[in-house]
Amino acid sequence: MAIKEEVLKRAQQWLIGNFDEETKAEVKSLLERDEKLLEECFYKDLEFGTGGLRGKLGVGTNRMNIYTVGRATQGLANYLKEYFATAEKISVAIAYDSRHKSREFAQTAANILSGNGIYVYLFDSLRPTPELSFAIRELKCQAGIVVTASHNPKEYNGYKVYWEDGAQIISPHDKNILAHMKKIDYEHITFTPDEQKIQIIGEEIDTKYINKAKQISLSPTAIKQNKDLKIVYTPLHGTGIMLLPRMLEEIGFTNVHIVQQQAKPDGDFPTVKSPNPENPEALALALEKAREIGADLILATDPDADRIAVGVKTESDDFRLLNGNQVGAILAYYILQRRKELGLLTARDFMVKTIVTTDLIAEIAQDYNVELFETLTGFKYIGAMIREHEGKKNFILGAEESFGYLVNDFVRDKDAISTSAFIAEIVAWAKQNNKSLLDLLLDIYMKYSLYRERLVSIVKEGKQGEREINDMMRKFREEQINNINNIKVLRKKDYLNRQITDYQSGKTEELEFPQSNVIQFELEDGTRISVRPSGTEPKIKFYFSVRDSLTSKDEYRAKTKILESRIDNFIKAFGI
Repeated sequence: MAIKEEVLKRAQQWLIGNFDEETKAEVKSLLERDEKLLEECFYKDLEFGTGGLRGKLGVGTNRMNIYTVGRATQGLANYLKEYFATAEKISVAIAYDSRHKSREFAQTAANILSGNGIYVYLFDSLRPTPELSFAIRELKCQAGIVVTASHNPKEYNGYKVYWEDGAQIISPHDKNILAHMKKIDYEHITFTPDEQKIQIIGEEIDTKYINKAKQISLSPTAIKQNKDLKIVYTPLHGTGIMLLPRMLEEIGFTNVHIVQQQAKPDGDFPTVKSPNPENPEALALALEKAREIGADLILATDPDADRIAVGVKTESDDFRLLNGNQVGAILAYYILQRRKELGLLTARDFMVKTIVTTDLIAEIAQDYNVELFETLTGFKYIGAMIREHEGKKNFILGAEESFGYLVNDFVRDKDAISTSAFIAEIVAWAKQNNKSLLDLLLDIYMKYSLYRERLVSIVKEGKQGEREINDMMRKFREEQINNINNIKVLRKKDYLNRQITDYQSGKTEELEFPQSNVIQFELEDGTRISVRPSGTEPKIKFYFSVRDSLTSKDEYRAKTKILESRIDNFIKAFGI
C-alpha cells in the first residue's frame, strides 16, 4: 500500500472513531487544506523510544495528544498487570512539567491507570523529574511517569516511563510495553477513572527529597563560611523553581538571586528561543543579572530540572559558561578528593559515564583507583548500572556530557536540583582554599590532560530527514575510513553491529555493549569522534574530543586555541 493511502486510512479512522469533536475537526481541516502536514501527523505511530514518547503537539498517530498518551498508558497498564500479577497492589507515581498540555496528559494517564485498577500518586502541581524518580522509591511504586519534553522547543511534549527502581525503563520493559501498545487500538483505552485510586501528593515528598539531598554534602563547613556566596539562578520557566531555591536555602546559602523574568512556569518559554541550558543564548538574562550583582556562580535548569548549566566568574570579573564535560570532571575530582580527605574513599566506590562523555573523568578515576564504568548514551543506562551493582558496590557519581549528573543514588536519573546544590558547595570549598572554580578546573587540566570537546547537531526533521540520517549512518558504518584530516584512524567501534575494527591489524572483535546506533572513531593522536542519531529529537549528533598536555596555566589559552582549531578541521573533514 502506498504511503499516501496508508496516511489517508489512518486519518479517516480518526474521523469515525471514538475521538472528541475538536480532534475530528482538526483532522478534517488537515485533510482539506494541508496534505503535507497530514502526512507528518499520520505517516507512522509516534515512536516509543528512549524511555517513552516525545514529539510535537497535535492531532494524529505521530503527535503528542491524549490519544497517543492514552495508548501508551493503556499498554503500560496491561504490562504492569501482567508483570506484577501476584502483587497485592500496583501503584504508579506521576509528575509533569510546565509545558502545554502537561497537566492534561498527566491527568489522562492517572485516569487510565486508575480505571485499570492501578493506584496512582499524582503530584498536585508541576515537579522536577528527579523528584518523580525519588517518589517512586519512597512510595514503593512499581512504575512512574513524567510528562515532559525536557529541553525541547515549546512545540514539543513527551512522556517518560520509569520502573520500580526509580530509573528510566530499559530492555526488556520498553520492548514489552511497546508490544502491548501495538495490540491496542484507540477504541479500547479505558479513559474513565476510578477516583478512589488516585491520591494527590506534594509538599510531603518535597520535604523528604530535600532532606535526603542535604545528606550528600561533603563540605558543610565551607558552606557555613561562605554562606553569602552570590548565586544567580534561572529555572527557564520550568519546574526547578519548585525546589531549587528552597534547596539552596536549606543547605545554608543566603544570597540567592532568581532571574525574575524566567521564574514563572510558562510553556511558551517567552524569553528564550529554546529552553535548553546547553545553548548559551538561553542564559542571556542570567548572565545579565550576574554582571549586575557581581555573582560568584550562575545556575540554570531546563524545564523538568534534570539538566544543569553552570557559569563562573573569570579573573576579569566577567563570566564563562562551563560545558557539560568540564562540570562532570570538576564533580568527579571534588567527590574523590573530599572522600579521600574524609577517609570515605573505599574499594567499593564506582562512577559511571557515557561513551561520548570526556575521558578526563576516566583519568581522574584511575588516579584515585576508583572503578569507572562506561555506558551507552542516555541516563537510563547509568540507572541500570546502579541497579546492577546495588548492594555490591557504592555508586558515587554518574555523568553525561549533555549537562546531566547524579551524585549519590537516592534518585536514579540525572538530577539538577541536588547537583546544583553540590556545585554551589564546590564553589564554596574552592573559595575556602583561595581558588575559583576556574582555578580548580585548570589544576585538573595540569594534573591530568587538557581536553576540548564539541558537539555538532544537524537537524533533519520529518520523514525525509529520518531517511537522510539513516543514509548518513549507513555510510559511516559501511565505508572503511583510514584517516580523518590526515590523522590515522586506529579503531572504529560500531555499537549497532557490536563490533570493533582494528585498522592496524585488520582484525575485528566483539564489542561488549548493548546494541545502539552509534559509530565511534579512535584516532592516533588521541582524538575520539562519535556519531549518533538523537533518541529524542530529529537530529544527528557529532561528538568531537581532542586532548593535549598542559604544563602551566600560562599555556592554557594558546593550547586551547590549538585544540579548538583541530576540532574545526575535523568538522570540515566531515563536511558539516
